[in-house]
Formats: sequence, structure tokens, C-alpha cells
Amino acid sequence: MIVRALDLQDPDAVIAAFRAGADANRTAPCRKGSIDAIAAPGRLIATGDLHDNPLHLARLVHAADLDGTSPAHLVLHEIIHSDRLINGMDFSFRALARVAALKTDHPEHVHTLLANHELAQVKGAGIIKDGVRVVQAFDEGLEYAYADRTPHVRDAIADFIYSMPLALRADCGRPGPGGDILCAHSLPGTALMGRFDASVLSRDLTDADYEPRQGAAHLMVWGRGYDADQLEDLVERWGVNLFILGHEKAENGVKLVPPCAIVLNSDHDRGVYLPIDLSHRPSAEEAVAMVVPLADHH
Repeated sequence: MIVRALDLQDPDAVIAAFRAGADANRTAPCRKGSIDAIAAPGRLIATGDLHDNPLHLARLVHAADLDGTSPAHLVLHEIIHSDRLINGMDFSFRALARVAALKTDHPEHVHTLLANHELAQVKGAGIIKDGVRVVQAFDEGLEYAYADRTPHVRDAIADFIYSMPLALRADCGRPGPGGDILCAHSLPGTALMGRFDASVLSRDLTDADYEPRQGAAHLMVWGRGYDADQLEDLVERWGVNLFILGHEKAENGVKLVPPCAIVLNSDHDRGVYLPIDLSHRPSAEEAVAMVVPLADHH
């Protein structure tokens, strides 16, 4: 059991879990505007897309030692939209409910970042993944599980998703600018940087930030195709020297995006996580060599 007992068949229990998770996202002391902010000393377990891989979620929770005397900071994002459907239905809302409960129980150490699949689900956007209309499959799973209570569960899910921070920023205690790590689902594509409001990390999110192809949150979680010039621009704007991202496919679980970004995957058989001692921020190249295969973690 990776979280306290949660009756996923009881719509009232599930609604309560999502509402409590949303409250924890918004009120945790680490929440600063649109992001969570942490600082050294401490440990970070950085991850990539999870896509309802329950075994890997359990291994990540174990790696973070959340109930131990010195728990790590655990980043989780892209929780939903499984590739393991049941009669064409997606039941990944159960993983999302478990993550909401984890956030409630460990508000300072679990960081549930906004990702494009969660945003697409609440916006009703059409995503086709491996031939599956994932938003529709998720809705059908909800309706099968909760029948006439589905609208209430869906509202609670939306509350949780809209409460999610856009990134986790870790101050690694180095003097001067540039010592920080930023974990986020993605960054805006280079072609859209001209319309991206880079001040979004230093303010609260607004409804406009979620608007498709315009809002800062939407541009950030859907972005692909960063390059060195863009990353160096964001280093200067944000004072971040290591970006840890998801969203893109990394066949071996990790991919370097020079000069200072890496992409992690935590969902597939070669999925990984990245443990970091926040007092010793690695370079991007060092981080690639530090990842731990989830298949090896027991």
C-alpha cells in the first residue's frame, strides 16, 4: 500500500481525496505563486511522465521514503492516461486520486506538477495517443465507476488539476544566480517564446494562463523543441541552471538537451528517476549519469 487506505469505489471518498489534495496544493508552505519552492539541504526525487504506471509509482514513493525521518521531495507529473485500458476505458483517475492523497499526507514533500494530459482532460481537448482518444476513454472510465455521481467526481478532479503548480524550483544554496533546479513538465517551444509570459513563475496563475495556444501555462506544458539559445535565455531570465523535464519520449529513460536540460521518462520499461542531493547540484551531463532505472528499484 503506497498511501493510506482509500476506497476508490466510493465516490464521496474520491471526491474528498481530490478536494483535500487541491487544498494541500494551494496552502502548502512551499507554494509560492504558480510554483512550489524548496531549498537545500535535502533530497529530490525528480521524475518524468508516469502515465498510470502503478508499479513505478510505488517504487518512486519508496525511493522518496516519505514516511521516514528524512523524506525526499518527490516530483510527480503526467499521472493519467494509461496505455492499459479495460474494455476501452481508462481508469487512471485512480492513480490521480492516490497522488492527491499523497499530497494531502505529505504537503511539503510531494509536488504534483501540471502537465498537458491533465490540462487536456479538464479542457476536454482531443488527444490521440497510440490510436486511443484518451480524454474520452478517461471520461468513460469515470462514468462506468461512478454513474450519476460522475459530474461531482469530475468537478473535484478539475479542482485538483487547476490547483497544481506549474513547476518546482529548488534553491541549491550556491551563491549568486544560476544555482537553481527547475522541474517542470515542459518548456514553451521556441516558435512560441514571443508570446510566452516568462513572469508566470513569479505570480499566481489566472484563468487566462490555461487558454489553448495563448496562456502561459498551456504554452509551457505543451511545448516541444527547445534549443540552446532558448535555454540560455531562460537561464538568464529565471536564474536556473538545470531544467528537468518530461513530455518527450526518451527511449532509454533519459535524454540530454544541451546545454542544461534533461528529459526523463518514468512510465515505460526503461523508465528512470533522478535522485539529487540539493546541496550538490549536478550539471545536465552529470545528471544523465545519475539516473536510476525503475526496473532495478525494489
